[in-house]
Amino acid sequence: MEKTLTFQHVSYLWDETKALELSGDEVALFLYRSNLLGADLRLTNYAGGNTSCKIIETDPVTGEPVNVMWVKGSGGDIGTLTKAGCANLYVDKLHALKNRYRGLEHEDEMVALFEYCLFDPKCATPSIDTPLHGLLPFKHIDHLHPDALIAIAASKDGEAIMKEIWGNTMAWLPWQKPGFDLGLQLEKVVAENPGLRGVILGGHGLFTWGNTSYESYINTLEVIEQAAAYLEANYGRKRPVFGGPRLTNGPGADDRRRQAAEVMPVLRGLASGNRRMLGHFTDDVRVLEFVNSHDLARLAQKGTSCPDHFLRTKIRPLVLDEAAMRQPLPAVKEYLQEQFAAYRVAYAAYYDRSRHPNSPAMRDANPVVILWPGVGMFAFAKDKQTARVAAEFYTNAINVMKGAEAVSEYTGLAEQEAFNIEYWLLEEAKLQRMPKPKSLSGQVAYVTGGTGGIGLAICEALLQNGACVVAADRDRLDDTQADLRKRYGKDNALAVGIDVTQDAAIADSLRATVLQFGGVDIVVNCAGLSISKPLAETTQADWDILNDVLVKGQFLVTQQAVEILRKQQLGGNVVNIASKNGLVAGPNNVAYGTAKAAQLHMSRLLAAELGPDKVRVNTVNPDAVLRGSKIWEGDWAAGRAKAYGVSVEELPAHYAKRTLLGEEVLAEDIAKAVLVFVDGSLSKSTGNVLNVDGGVAMAFVR
Repeated sequence: MEKTLTFQHVSYLWDETKALELSGDEVALFLYRSNLLGADLRLTNYAGGNTSCKIIETDPVTGEPVNVMWVKGSGGDIGTLTKAGCANLYVDKLHALKNRYRGLEHEDEMVALFEYCLFDPKCATPSIDTPLHGLLPFKHIDHLHPDALIAIAASKDGEAIMKEIWGNTMAWLPWQKPGFDLGLQLEKVVAENPGLRGVILGGHGLFTWGNTSYESYINTLEVIEQAAAYLEANYGRKRPVFGGPRLTNGPGADDRRRQAAEVMPVLRGLASGNRRMLGHFTDDVRVLEFVNSHDLARLAQKGTSCPDHFLRTKIRPLVLDEAAMRQPLPAVKEYLQEQFAAYRVAYAAYYDRSRHPNSPAMRDANPVVILWPGVGMFAFAKDKQTARVAAEFYTNAINVMKGAEAVSEYTGLAEQEAFNIEYWLLEEAKLQRMPKPKSLSGQVAYVTGGTGGIGLAICEALLQNGACVVAADRDRLDDTQADLRKRYGKDNALAVGIDVTQDAAIADSLRATVLQFGGVDIVVNCAGLSISKPLAETTQADWDILNDVLVKGQFLVTQQAVEILRKQQLGGNVVNIASKNGLVAGPNNVAYGTAKAAQLHMSRLLAAELGPDKVRVNTVNPDAVLRGSKIWEGDWAAGRAKAYGVSVEELPAHYAKRTLLGEEVLAEDIAKAVLVFVDGSLSKSTGNVLNVDGGVAMAFVR
């Protein structure tokens, strides 16, 4: 450990100072090692692979020392693994299960027996890979899915290549679905080959180990480094990578993103036939190398190899024809409809060919991954994180195909084996245990004025109910985005700059929304400002800016957003934040009140026009939301205080006192009103006005 270790193809992240702080706590060091391995996506993909350690614990019943294995639990991610995400099991009881094993036909029944081996009954649920760790004699074990290793594992000549690189220090096990029998096979090959440093699972991944966490970590890095270096030395040696580029003059980065944003809502609408999906787009250089190559069609049709890959991506992607995608948009839509229909038919045929009598019903037959030569890759899934991870996994699959083709010939997993993983009853049981989706899951909300008091409260209410949210505003963007991502997940929030009076700025912000999430479902026009002056003091500039921001802004944003909604053909919601002043004539308020009245009536007009598109348009009328609201930061508060003959400090009490309920109105109250319009509670209501003002009789809608 004295030497400085350097690697070219993996990241050496071990910090000896940190490790010394954890010394004496084997579980803490195991978790530290796991987190370091999970931090490098070249070593394993999100939620892929698992790690373990075996330690001596005191049996809580007998008081005797016992050998206990800590291992990543089902559904966890080693990059973020904590004690709570681990299962811990008696090692001797896992070995005793050999006496209960009845063969491959009864493989799944072993999973239930893992529960009887738990050292701590309250620990995480053991995964199907538990026996693969538990039946091996090593104290520390890493099971990863590195692209470089899977490239060898998915090669026609993989076993021979393994021998060429590592000689007799590595062993090979042909493809087999994970389970107890695979654990027995691992145990056998290790017992018959003393001195191994690891085992490659054909078409699957890598097992490595060590006597300490550090030894296991270094062994894992070295094996992956050696595999990656071997591939690197062979790229382009026998033939050009992926047969060389077929497209050499594709669009530049800006044009790619513009084309992607133009079509992505159409793709999202087609992908959402069963449930509303969220999207992810990437034009990563690795993706472009693949989609622009001669080998694209041949390799994409072979499907993926590693089980983790096709569980996320389906067995194969939908590949678009570059020439067909250059047609005018109406023709592109027709072409895409045909391609999706053909994919669904092909997927149903794959299901029918491969199904077993007890297979779960066929799931969504739409593609997850869509490849567009010249432009990039799209992925669609039930939430943004899953869509992003699906794209990452297919990028891993691209890396695997690149490596395998460089040294041999890529071999995807046999169709029946792929089906057996995709429709595994244990996987189905895991899906059934997933929590029920929140009311706005799968929806994208675009909120103008989203970093201010009311707008920010709306963003938070929508995020809390499962939506992905774009806060569009002029300032506080970085802080708002960082805060929302910290509290609601890094995949679920975006802050974009906007000037609602400028077409181009609106277009840029909506393009960013589409590229981030795939489209938009909820549009909340909340951007605003307030000026309170008597008629004689109201300038033309006052009039213009109020009408530009409130009226023109609402019009321009809605106009562009509806274009996206229509491409998706999924319906949607527009909620406009107007004001009690749109209904009530108050003093010193001619410009603001007129603009708010225009917002209110525009909402009715839009509701009448957009009904056939299943787009609902409704209005929320706040009044006197003081705390946190941007409009009270300028001269508005002083102007209103002067109009009512009170001090600025007395305004909250003044407004509350004049309401029927005697209550102060908060930004959160407005957010709840928006929520009730968009969460399905009022799915058959459009053209409505909801006053949130504490009860102002003059504002009652007549």
